[in-house]
This record gives sequence, C-alpha cells and structure tokens, in this order.
Amino acid sequence: MVRLRAMTPDDLPGVMVLEEELFAPDTWTEAMYRDELSRGDTRFYVVAEFHLEGEDDDEEAGTGAPVMVGYGGLIAYDDEAHVATLGVTKALQGEGVGSLLLDALLAEADKRSPVVLLEVRADNDVAQRLYQRRGFTEIGRRRGYYQPSGADAVVMKRKRVRSLSRAPGGNRA
Repeated sequence: MVRLRAMTPDDLPGVMVLEEELFAPDTWTEAMYRDELSRGDTRFYVVAEFHLEGEDDDEEAGTGAPVMVGYGGLIAYDDEAHVATLGVTKALQGEGVGSLLLDALLAEADKRSPVVLLEVRADNDVAQRLYQRRGFTEIGRRRGYYQPSGADAVVMKRKRVRSLSRAPGGNRA
C-alpha cells in the first residue's frame, strides 16, 4: 500500500537517491530541497511511501519500515501554482503512484491558485499523458530548459477545477 505524507528534511537522503535515479544529470541539489522546505507558506512537498500490508502495527516484524517510492512538490501563490517536481521510482512507474502524487499536488493547488503550470521534458511522453489526463494542455516550449543536459521542456497549464458541491449562491472562485 502506498501512502502520502509531508516531506521533511529527514527525507532528503532518500529524495536524493530517487532524484539521481530519475533525473540525472539534471538533478536538484539537497540544498535546493532544503530551501524549498523552508518556504512552507508557498510550498507543498509530499513523499510517497510503500508500506507492507499488515505490518504497520506489528512492532516485532522489524522489516515493516516504509520505503520511499516517490515525491512531489508544488509552489503556490494566490495567482498561480507550479508543479515543481514529481518523481516515482522506475520500479513502480505505471502503478498509479505518480497519479496519487499529482492528485495531491493538484488538490492543494486548487485551494490556493486559479491556474497550475508545469514544465515536463519534451521526450517524456508518459508524464505528458498523465498531465493531459488531469486537464493540462501544452501552451509552449522552452528550448534547452533542463541543465546541464540541454533538454527541451513542454510548458503545460491547467485551470482550477471548480467543485460541483459549492454552496448555492456562492460566487467564490
């Protein structure tokens, strides 16, 4: 079972292992993540952990420690939000962990901002399809965006999903 929780500085060694697995040579540094986590008013970072079923309450098992399998981050202001990062270990890609992480980021973004933006590698078709399924559309390209690789980025945008359960007569966006 995969569960999400807030990222803490103690998670950074595991985040950096995944960062290297997924994004080398264009990795963020631990210092960048520490800076992001220090900006709690405009940031929302989560980790996905794999828990073995039935071992959460079994203290004698010893092997039931959760394993970090993904993470995601959001930068959110009143006027717009940005999916800053999203990664899932290659061993679990295609198993719904990325969707779970993205849905958590988007739920938070929808509380804070009317628009969500992101950049995704132009050669990452799987991620682009995930974003499209969540309502993102391509609005542009940034040549050489990812450094040091020089890979291009596709810029995508999604407008806030309005709740169908709003109170009658409410005009709040």
